Amino acid sequence: MRSDVFRTPSGAPARSLLRASGVTDGEMARPFVGIASSWNDIVPGHVHLDAVAREIARGVEEAGGRPFTFGVPAVCDGVAMGHGGMRYSLVSREVISDCCEIMVEAHALDGWVGVTNCDKVTPGMLMAAGRVNVPAIVFTGGAMEVGKDPRGGDSDLQTVFEALGSVRAGDMDDPLLHEIERTACPGAGSCSGLFTANTMACLTEVLGLGMGGNATTLATDPEKLRLARRAGRLIVRLIEEGRKPRDVVTAASFRNAVRVDMAIGGSTNTALHIPAIARDFGIEGVDLGLFDTISREVPHIVSMRPAGPCSMADLHAAGGIPAVMHVLLPMLEDAGTVEGKGIREIAKAAKPMGDAIRTLEEPFHAEGGIAVLKGNLAPRGAVVKQAAVSEKMMRFKGPARVFDSEEAAIEGISSGKVVPGDVVVIRYVGPKGAPGMPEMLSPTSMIAGMGLGDSVALVTDGRFSGATRGGAIGHVSPEAYEGGPIAAVRDGDTVEIDIPKRTITVHMTEKEMAKRLSSPRPIGPAPPGALSKYRELVGDGAGGAYLG
Repeated sequence: MRSDVFRTPSGAPARSLLRASGVTDGEMARPFVGIASSWNDIVPGHVHLDAVAREIARGVEEAGGRPFTFGVPAVCDGVAMGHGGMRYSLVSREVISDCCEIMVEAHALDGWVGVTNCDKVTPGMLMAAGRVNVPAIVFTGGAMEVGKDPRGGDSDLQTVFEALGSVRAGDMDDPLLHEIERTACPGAGSCSGLFTANTMACLTEVLGLGMGGNATTLATDPEKLRLARRAGRLIVRLIEEGRKPRDVVTAASFRNAVRVDMAIGGSTNTALHIPAIARDFGIEGVDLGLFDTISREVPHIVSMRPAGPCSMADLHAAGGIPAVMHVLLPMLEDAGTVEGKGIREIAKAAKPMGDAIRTLEEPFHAEGGIAVLKGNLAPRGAVVKQAAVSEKMMRFKGPARVFDSEEAAIEGISSGKVVPGDVVVIRYVGPKGAPGMPEMLSPTSMIAGMGLGDSVALVTDGRFSGATRGGAIGHVSPEAYEGGPIAAVRDGDTVEIDIPKRTITVHMTEKEMAKRLSSPRPIGPAPPGALSKYRELVGDGAGGAYLG
């Protein structure tokens, strides 16, 4: 074991310090297990994770290990949305990954469990698992229960954002907005739709580093704590067997993850996270090209919010991710899991229940949830959640309304500067430009809430929340800050989007584009601290916004 370094005669100083932390003589001989807890009491997806971490620790102790809990940061994208804080969200993915690496390596831990839930924590921990490659499990904390819309039906955070747009359009009053605000997010857990947090939880299960059924088990379900206890026992077994993440996760695992992503209509943020995770596992070929290929092959068979009516609770009742994989079985490659079962074995044993999961023969859409577009506006690619785009917006052409920041776009949309038929262009919000590639949920929700969802498109070098729906194209690469073509667009230029053909173009000659791109571009003041470092190191959206 790695912790044997502490059991040699020269390990006496380290043992002395460990004793000061409460380690007993008997515990010195046990496997040392880290528990990377992202608990805090500001993020609703994480407020319950202290209890989850305690159950994992109990499981570790029952199996003969010695648990050590340490903390990592977690950003609530919904709280950070619409102001400067959102620039730190994607940055936190790398920080979380580094925190896990530092703690596991510095203390020679034999294995670790990542306790996670929200958007950037899960991919950050998965990246660390591949990079450090000691026995690991990534345990997601579960979705919150659905809210109850005072107008009838279910609600969630997306409902609140869109209601705000309705208020600004004069279609809703403040008292109703207040009631929607009070009831949309009823308690602990990640937001109840298939937004980024829950998408990544599902894909963690497919990759094999998450336990079966964990992705869709709600935060408030007592089964979550029972699963946590099992995870604690399992990590000790993995240490004893010497089974590491790279022994479990293969190139086939990533292809399967993209297949499931397409089938469930997951967040476009997976086009950033999955390639970045693959790089830390040393696996090549997981890029936008793979997403595009699989998108054309795998149908969309689960219609979840924001694309449809289902919540995570509905997916869980239908059999969860194993049931989705059961339908996809003819397309799945075999790959391993931390529990020792093969993915195809799990898929064969599952059975879809109810009608939330459709068959391959009768899908919601013939193609997968995400489409990759290219053209003279996005030579390296752009992404759109096509499962959440109405039929009339699948092909769209209109004049550009250009904004050089999210704040300017919000003001322009809310003040009526954007009208039906327009293509809103928000630029200088990419990985380097913002820096931090903030999500544009506020502008897209405002467009939807003001009744413009089927008549206005949005194109950006930033990214979107998993809650975004409509004709919203993000991750435009190269970004404006680095002189990408999006920097050349001016008000009134015709932008044409054709999702079925996978194209996005601006009607402009190469000569005119080159002339415009030769002009000085707005750079703005140097960002502070972490954002400055991030700008220097980060790659573009097409490459997963990977550092280095």
